[in-house]
Amino acid sequence: MRQLDSDLLRSFLAVADAGSMTGGAQQVHRSQSAVSLQIGQLEELLGTPVFLRHGRGVHLTEAGETLLTAARQVVQILDRTRAEIGGKGLAGRLRLGIPEEHGTGHLPTIIGRFARRHPEAEVMVRSANSSAFPAALASGQLDMAIHDVETVTERMTLLRDVPLGWVGSRSHPLPPVGTVPVALFDSACWWRAAAVRSLEKCERDYRVVLTSESSGGIAAAIEAGIAIGLLDCSNLPKALVPLAPIAGLAAPSPSKLVLEMAAVPSSPLAKAMAETVIRSYREKAP
Repeated sequence: MRQLDSDLLRSFLAVADAGSMTGGAQQVHRSQSAVSLQIGQLEELLGTPVFLRHGRGVHLTEAGETLLTAARQVVQILDRTRAEIGGKGLAGRLRLGIPEEHGTGHLPTIIGRFARRHPEAEVMVRSANSSAFPAALASGQLDMAIHDVETVTERMTLLRDVPLGWVGSRSHPLPPVGTVPVALFDSACWWRAAAVRSLEKCERDYRVVLTSESSGGIAAAIEAGIAIGLLDCSNLPKALVPLAPIAGLAAPSPSKLVLEMAAVPSSPLAKAMAETVIRSYREKAP
């Protein structure tokens, strides 16, 4: 009689994390039919269903919830033991979200260090607008992500404080009177709310002339001289400068750049990547 093995458990975990057979199959690089067959074998061995199927995917039964904790522990122990015995580092697949503006600064260091220590691991990097990362973590599309928050909460590690400040163009000074033209992040970024709160206290009227998903778009508008904007003042391009004080326009409190882990228990591979990310950012702290 076939016993439970790690192959079945890995497919079970992939489906549980993805919330669907299709998503789980993608994670373990197998066809949906192959993974469905494995889940059927697992349920036959246990004598009870581990998933309830519905139109949009699956969710765990009571038996599945019980198996989930044990399956994670077994797989983690096996991966750690293999790494220790083989001396080749950890294996597996990891999905990391990193802000697009950090791609040239920190990413080469992170992936270089990690790949040298864990050459058999596969790292999938999502370099994009970080405002979408919390939803991707919650839905199981990312294992960890670097992004800015107003308050550090559970599953987050503070990488550094980000000094926010109002910034203008070096070549196009802001006129001392009149309406203030402003470039803002889109509504998904909390920096926008912080900027609006600050602007509402300003003694001059303001007008939004540009909205962008990225800091690159904000910086371009400022450099062109068509707007001012709220940016990280610790790493400004040469063409941009912190603004001289404007009556009533105060800089918001510092933002918090964090590494946030997904809600599922962290694997040894995820913990190893977290250590690499934290080390990289703290070494390059301004």
